Amino acid sequence: MIEPHGGRLVNRYLSPEEGRELKRRAQELPKVTLNARAASDLDMIAQGAFSPLEGFMASGDYRRVLEEMRLESGLPWSLPVTLAVDREGAARLSRGREVALHDEEGKLLGLMRLEDAYSYDKGREAELVYRTLETAHPGVAGLYQQGDVLLGGPVRVLLPASRLFAEHCLMPDQTRALFAQRGWERVVGFQTRNPVHRAHEYIQKCALELVDGLLLHPLVGETKGDDIPADVRMRCYQVLLEGYYPRDRVVLSVFPAFMRYAGPREAIFHALVRKNYGCSHFIVGRDHAGVGNYYGTYDAQQIFQAFPPQELGVTPMFFENSFYCRRCEGMATAKTCSHNADSRVSLSGTQVRAMLSQGQFPPPEFTRPEVAQVLVAANRPVG
Repeated sequence: MIEPHGGRLVNRYLSPEEGRELKRRAQELPKVTLNARAASDLDMIAQGAFSPLEGFMASGDYRRVLEEMRLESGLPWSLPVTLAVDREGAARLSRGREVALHDEEGKLLGLMRLEDAYSYDKGREAELVYRTLETAHPGVAGLYQQGDVLLGGPVRVLLPASRLFAEHCLMPDQTRALFAQRGWERVVGFQTRNPVHRAHEYIQKCALELVDGLLLHPLVGETKGDDIPADVRMRCYQVLLEGYYPRDRVVLSVFPAFMRYAGPREAIFHALVRKNYGCSHFIVGRDHAGVGNYYGTYDAQQIFQAFPPQELGVTPMFFENSFYCRRCEGMATAKTCSHNADSRVSLSGTQVRAMLSQGQFPPPEFTRPEVAQVLVAANRPVG
């Protein structure tokens, strides 16, 4: 099986005994409050999904990631993973000391040994990571709203008492163990924050022809307000897999990360993270991790040219926009279909949402009927 990024799967969870000790002395430690994204990142670091990171980035890693898409060690890494606080909060902290990490509701999450506290240029980060300074971009808006000082250092984290979608919440060591149990060496990962439509199904099954198994890995961390809720999406995935996929060749597991909408850079990030889950291959389709019109249709594929394949380790699988062609009577892309747009069934997200709001089923060429049923039911007015 493919090695984790950097060669070792990180685990920063405290043992039960260490957790009890932290809870006893937490009141004596300076307190830092994490927003939703930082709390999500903390858990992803702890479970090894963000290996080789052992904590929030210090300035050396942050600046090189920003400018070169590499950690200070030279290892490829495309997105900052940082903890921001305001200047007043930072002034109360001391380097070399431990701080207690809490969520916005005051719940103790873990601790960090503070190694670095540094200023940064939000405009520069927005320009390089999101390719825009516009606050209409959700990632840029979140960046501008956060504190002006970044804290860096290794973390230790309390094991969460419960998780969303616990039945389908497998950590990297668990997916790796499951793949090994099934004898899978070549595994393709698929990232989604939407229900799987026929176009997605088509490219997943094309990929499955070349590998041992598929990790369907929907993101269930915080997304935009107009994205379909995670619980609805999970029902869609379940009914689709039950009816249209070989059960012994697919694993459904949630990806509890925070969506950044960073387009090309996030495509690299998603590929490296899935490598930690045991994926040797990763599907990159049209406008991966995009939002609005901030990125070109295939920018997220082109960015992989910035790295020699052996450096990333994980193999990207690029697919063009797919659709159902009435004349071909099947799924296709521009590479395999010569017919014009009039023959192709293609709906925008806006069109689909309008149909669902009116109780209309999207056509079966676009969405499997079982998935459409779940979506229509979820959009039906209550009362």
